[in-house]
Amino acid sequence: MLDRVGLVHASPAGRERRYRVDEAQLARAIAGLSSVEATWDARLRRIKQIAEAIQRGRDRHGTQR
Repeated sequence: MLDRVGLVHASPAGRERRYRVDEAQLARAIAGLSSVEATWDARLRRIKQIAEAIQRGRDRHGTQR
């Protein structure tokens, strides 16, 4: 699978296959995943803020669940 997406290149070596990492492709993949990570972190922080605000509102009004 990694070879299909270009992260590694395989070459036959007798009965074995040798794999070599494509460092440029790996760097691009890491950068893309870092972007996704940052987006999800921001979304989760916002969800947490909303949940905390809801809880504070319940605590002020004596409403419990």
